Amino acid sequence: MRAMLLVNPKATTTNQRTRDVLIRALSATMNLTVEETGYRGHATQLSRKAHASGYDVLAVLGGDGTINEAVNGLLDPVDGKGGDEGSSADRPALLAIPGGSANVFVRALGLPNSPVEAVGAILEAIRDGRQRIVGLGQAIWDGQTRYFTFCSGLGYDAEVVRAVEGMRGTGRKATPARYVNTALHHYLSTDKRHPSMTVEGPEVPPTGGIYMAVVSNTSPWTYIGPRPVSPTPWASFETGLDLLGLQRLGLPSMLQLIPQIIGARDTLPTGRHLVQLHDEGEFTLSAERPVAFQLDGDYLGEVERITFRSIPNALRVLV
Repeated sequence: MRAMLLVNPKATTTNQRTRDVLIRALSATMNLTVEETGYRGHATQLSRKAHASGYDVLAVLGGDGTINEAVNGLLDPVDGKGGDEGSSADRPALLAIPGGSANVFVRALGLPNSPVEAVGAILEAIRDGRQRIVGLGQAIWDGQTRYFTFCSGLGYDAEVVRAVEGMRGTGRKATPARYVNTALHHYLSTDKRHPSMTVEGPEVPPTGGIYMAVVSNTSPWTYIGPRPVSPTPWASFETGLDLLGLQRLGLPSMLQLIPQIIGARDTLPTGRHLVQLHDEGEFTLSAERPVAFQLDGDYLGEVERITFRSIPNALRVLV
């Protein structure tokens, strides 16, 4: 089995010694080529190379951002313009090893959050021939297309991601505590009086007055340390996309919502100010003014209109 391993040397929770141990363990099972990522977008380029070179497996040691880049290279191996959903059998299988601060995708697959323990579970999967076929989300805006593994967001949550990325640019780590503290501080300055977004789709009647929208390809949406945060608990890799839209951001509404979404749960949050979609194939969010936008925890700028689509059975994962 030929495998290319992409290693993010700046991954939050690994060091060189840990990476060496993991590489030796994987090399004992497969014919392994190791590539280090050096800049934003590099994992996408390397995963396209792995696809074009006929590798059986693309392994990724890094956080959710690195995994997202690698997945986009696998789904669009030619020109970066999207549209190569095809069959999951036609592209390398993905082997995802947690190396970031949240590791939402890996944990949503049921793998341990420890990179060493995760590799142990993955080696068992390889030995037993286990794999899983998962769906992805696709976002289309301003002539661009990008796939996501677990979530997207517009509005307040993307503003928080933007603020944390700014801190990372100054050398500070993106820890769970930093996300929580940033969210609390940023809540005071976000616009809570002028909702700008409307959602609509082929099977979705127009609904406006939305301040913040969470689009999910699986659950949970994120983690606060060991605790999952699940605003869309019915979302899964085997169904279409889910959405939670907030039509109020005032303190009473947030205090009502937050206890309903923290922790493992299988019931939808309730409230008259919530817009909820489940298992949708396509919908569009449009805004009266530019709003912040993130995919898999990666801030991508501001948008005024974006279409989300579910791409079923898109990717084989060794798990």
